[in-house]
Amino acid sequence: MLFGMIWLWLVSGATAQSVRPVYLVEYDGVLSSYAAGYIRRALREAEAAQAQALIIQLTPRGAVLQEARALANDIAAARVPVVVYISPAGHDAGAAGAWLLPAAHVAVMAPDSRFGIAAPLFVPTMGVGEATQDLLLGEQLQQFEAWGAARNRNVDWAETALRSGFIATAAQAIEANPPFIDFVARDRTELLQRLEGRAVTLADGSQVVLATLGSRPLVVEVNLLEAALLVLANPTIVFILLIMAGLAFYAEFLSPTVGILAGLGVLLLVGAIIGMIALPVQWLSVIGILIAFGLVAADLFVPSHGTLTVIGVGVMIASALTLFDATQAPGVAVALWVIIVVAVLIAIFAVTGVWLALRSRNRPVTTGQEGLIGRLAEVRKRLDPEGMVFVEGALWRAVCENGTAEEGEFVRVTGIYALRLTVRRLEPSELSLPSS
Repeated sequence: MLFGMIWLWLVSGATAQSVRPVYLVEYDGVLSSYAAGYIRRALREAEAAQAQALIIQLTPRGAVLQEARALANDIAAARVPVVVYISPAGHDAGAAGAWLLPAAHVAVMAPDSRFGIAAPLFVPTMGVGEATQDLLLGEQLQQFEAWGAARNRNVDWAETALRSGFIATAAQAIEANPPFIDFVARDRTELLQRLEGRAVTLADGSQVVLATLGSRPLVVEVNLLEAALLVLANPTIVFILLIMAGLAFYAEFLSPTVGILAGLGVLLLVGAIIGMIALPVQWLSVIGILIAFGLVAADLFVPSHGTLTVIGVGVMIASALTLFDATQAPGVAVALWVIIVVAVLIAIFAVTGVWLALRSRNRPVTTGQEGLIGRLAEVRKRLDPEGMVFVEGALWRAVCENGTAEEGEFVRVTGIYALRLTVRRLEPSELSLPSS
């Protein structure tokens, strides 16, 4: 009996060692260069560990076409079987699904999910003639045909998808003859069950038989840097960072803080730029957002009665809607509800600023501000003629009405206009007077 137990232990141990692990990547978001980099890292780790398969459980929310195609090529050439699983049920995989499903060694979709877009997958190259464009399109079509032949899957839809657009549901994909995909799975448990015993042929011609029944996939988690980059590459986050940076600069303009708000604005702007690097941004729309803030700020000093603010908010909305190039990244866009909320908040913010400015111009000066007139203020930023002064515990923007004043000098406050002071240099007779 003892010998039998030892033999069973040895056999079970050998079996456990012979069953190679299944790696898993779960990604929900825009398929940008940062997301593709994360998936490639998981693929390299799976290859290094000689995993029996890498499952890419994908919930794409838009894709950069150039990145989707490049990642599809890497998947097709992988040294381990790659399973692309579109989930959850009912999700629209868009362009990401159209590129990655054909390239995968095993293509799986959740029930009622879809792939494809109602626009061409092929993006013409700028500055290239029509004949060259046809060659490039033909090259991409040949990729689909090669994948279809290797996987015994139907790619008759590929030319339509490249030229004009194509959308297919999971039911349509599996009912085609031959099918577009391998099978439909409700969840990961069913996926692993259906993968059991499936033979997969790799790019080098070698064949792998999957043994996934009862296995626990090893999840390849994002590292800290990848997590930060993936957040920044969200189109809605990019827009919010741009708006917050603009508001920080706007607030610094209204109420100087020795550069604190301006510094915060720079940090927010850097975050937005890092995100925009991974997405096809339309820079004219970025300029439009800057112009929108300029119009809102100008309303403080031009008697337009809010007209410039209305125009600025309109320009901001139009710029937000066109911030990303839909031809290069279908499905990549700022959430509409965020645009609406931001537009309302900016309008409220701007109207409040205009109201305060008008009140300071048209009404008698309040007691607190009246006390500033005649006070001595210390120059904190050279007045030439505009700069910054410190008076009564606060920094103010100021304009010198009689020349320039250097940092550290004292000037006399003569008036308040909107949200800035008018000051004058001290006369020689005043220099001997005590500060008051």
